Amino acid sequence: MTESKKNLGKLLSIHGASPLYMQRAAIVAILSFIFFLAMLAVFSFRQQFGYFILATAFLVVEIFTLLGLFTHRRNILEIHENGLKFRKNFVQWNEIDLLTETSDGGFEITLENRNNVRIPPSLFDIENARRFIAARVDA
Repeated sequence: MTESKKNLGKLLSIHGASPLYMQRAAIVAILSFIFFLAMLAVFSFRQQFGYFILATAFLVVEIFTLLGLFTHRRNILEIHENGLKFRKNFVQWNEIDLLTETSDGGFEITLENRNNVRIPPSLFDIENARRFIAARVDA
């Protein structure tokens, strides 16, 4: 257990993966699997190699979607009394130098040691989390 983890204090809020993004990924995974099965069925009937290539492409989309879905579920922003935790970063409020919004709707935290912590826009209630962090940093 690192020293900064001990000093973060009481947990105030947790911002996990947004259900909207999870639902979109699940729909893409389901549709790509259905198209994969359909192209395999058509390939077995018609015996044309193009359908096999199409089925393989849908399988690749399925695999990448599922990998993204499972890795995205681990993105959790925890806001504590004395700082925040995101992935393996334990940041105290006094270590934050600058808070900037990114073009995709997320935000980036620049620390005093010039390291950056990028918070993606796909977290649940990310706007309230950004406002809370900005209020703590400005105070």
